[in-house]
Amino acid sequence: MIGYVTLGTNDIQRAGKFYDDLFEIIGVGRGMQSDSFIAWSPSPTAPAISVIQPFDGKEATVGNGTMVALTFESKDKVDAIHAKAVELGAKDEGAVGPRGDSGFYAGYFRDLDGNKLVAFCIGD
Repeated sequence: MIGYVTLGTNDIQRAGKFYDDLFEIIGVGRGMQSDSFIAWSPSPTAPAISVIQPFDGKEATVGNGTMVALTFESKDKVDAIHAKAVELGAKDEGAVGPRGDSGFYAGYFRDLDGNKLVAFCIGD
């Protein structure tokens, strides 16, 4: 159902480099871009995540309670994405590990602009 998610940034070059380096470890590159917008997706028909400088010219801000969930097929991928995000300067918002007993395994982080993301898988 989700086509793409857009996160605000005040520095498109810095955000672009962060996500280029982060998504490189899973083989995902840029699918679309302009001077103020960049999107990454594994294919043109798969959901994408993007960053944008706000159209209204005002400062991008972080949504309180807003979070983007990135799903992966294994705990190893979750571990790798979370570790890479922190290595690139993201803030750890919850160490990687199981949450409850449902098989949900996740690691939370905030990107360089403060947007909250979670890398997760179920089972493995």
